[in-house]
Amino acid sequence: MPLHMSKEARSDAAAPLTEAERAARVQLAACYRVFDHLGWTELVFNHITLRVPGPERLFLINPFGLHYREVTASNLVTIDLEGNPVRPTPHPINRAGFVIHSAIHGAIEAAHCVMHTHTTTGMAVASLAAGLAHDTFYGAQLHGRVAYHEFEGVTVNEGERARLLASIGDRQILILRNHGLLTWGRTLPEAFMWLWTLQRACDLQIAAAGAGPLHPIAPEVFEQANREAGPAEPALCEAVFAALVRAVDAKDPGYKA
Repeated sequence: MPLHMSKEARSDAAAPLTEAERAARVQLAACYRVFDHLGWTELVFNHITLRVPGPERLFLINPFGLHYREVTASNLVTIDLEGNPVRPTPHPINRAGFVIHSAIHGAIEAAHCVMHTHTTTGMAVASLAAGLAHDTFYGAQLHGRVAYHEFEGVTVNEGERARLLASIGDRQILILRNHGLLTWGRTLPEAFMWLWTLQRACDLQIAAAGAGPLHPIAPEVFEQANREAGPAEPALCEAVFAALVRAVDAKDPGYKA
């Protein structure tokens, strides 16, 4: 099975680019630059996808072969749930990204944005038998919120989609065992805040691992930490993401083209 796929545009591929899609493209391209700014990149791999506003279930995905710092609003690829581009494009897409992201976009109505990373500490925690520790500031906020999916190899088999969705259930945070991290959100900033919180929890867990055991948090504190979790506040999610967009704009606003 190839790790990337090139498809001809759909026969009805005269879909006009709406203002809503244009805005989604700029926001998603900005997010790719934010990930690059934070060092959450893995060569030309991994994906952030975003639903295109409208009645049809379409989503934007990065062109395979480009680094995140090369992604722009105009070179993002709009595809349907079968992986067909809705407009002609010179770019292929990554099959593994299509399989994972199309499953979630197709089955979870609220999943407007899906993010997947292979950060070093994220993959390290995903490979630990015990998984994510909750006895840290950020880990406590994720107590009871994390799902796990067993490793089945590179995710190119469409048959894995049903098992992936069964693993996710009703949770927005998924640790892919021996693989990496994944979150989804009703908005892009929400998905980002869940991922940022998860990533920080992984960073802290791995940083502390060499120093000794974590100090346990009392079980009754987890409920309070859950209530106070940042991603539960839409205004906070928007403010955090906007601040990071300003940071990448100061470096290079060329992603908007």
